[in-house]
Amino acid sequence: MHRQRFSHITTWVFDLDNTLYPPSARLFDQIQQRMTSWVMTALGVDHAEADRLRDHYWRAYGTTLAGLMAEHGIDPGPYLQEVHDISFAPLQPDPDLAARIGDLPGRRIVYTNATVRYAERVIEARGLSGVFDAIYGVEEAGFHPKPDRAAYETVFAADGLDPRAAAMFEDDPRNLAVPHQMGMRTVHVAPQAMPAEHIHHHTDNLPGFLSQLSDAPFPPAGNKTKT
Repeated sequence: MHRQRFSHITTWVFDLDNTLYPPSARLFDQIQQRMTSWVMTALGVDHAEADRLRDHYWRAYGTTLAGLMAEHGIDPGPYLQEVHDISFAPLQPDPDLAARIGDLPGRRIVYTNATVRYAERVIEARGLSGVFDAIYGVEEAGFHPKPDRAAYETVFAADGLDPRAAAMFEDDPRNLAVPHQMGMRTVHVAPQAMPAEHIHHHTDNLPGFLSQLSDAPFPPAGNKTKT
């Protein structure tokens, strides 16, 4: 069933944090702590207010960085370098995931709201180096974050992918709404399902889900299922 629904896919787009590694690694906890500390120093507020602003900007703008740029005109470079200076020790290589992604037919890319350098370090720690054809970060999106449509359009244009022949794997359901509008097949990767019209599939086991797509040849072009 899944294989038929993905038979038209030529580009596979993967988010990074909590998608290519399990949320139990709690990597983003480290980033959030560094975000809060950065906001405290940059804006001169206490911990409680910095934490509130961090969450508020994430909800209102898609990322804390986007809110800081919009409301305070901050330089994204130093901020991104500071908040991504974390330990990657919680991550473990996942040979099964590497094999399953590597088996997918077509082009395989990572698109994250983080930086490319950070993504490279996560990918290396997960044993996924060499699996992807390209990595795109927030800098390639002109610092527009997902779920801003301009972010997707910028990155997809740079890659040359056709959204109608692409699939998007994401842990944040908000970030699947625009891909759905653009004609992509959407997969929510998270411990809990969140049913919505813009989510085609849910999985809490990415390697297992991908195994359903790559264990056997895809059906002939004439047998494609419309999506």
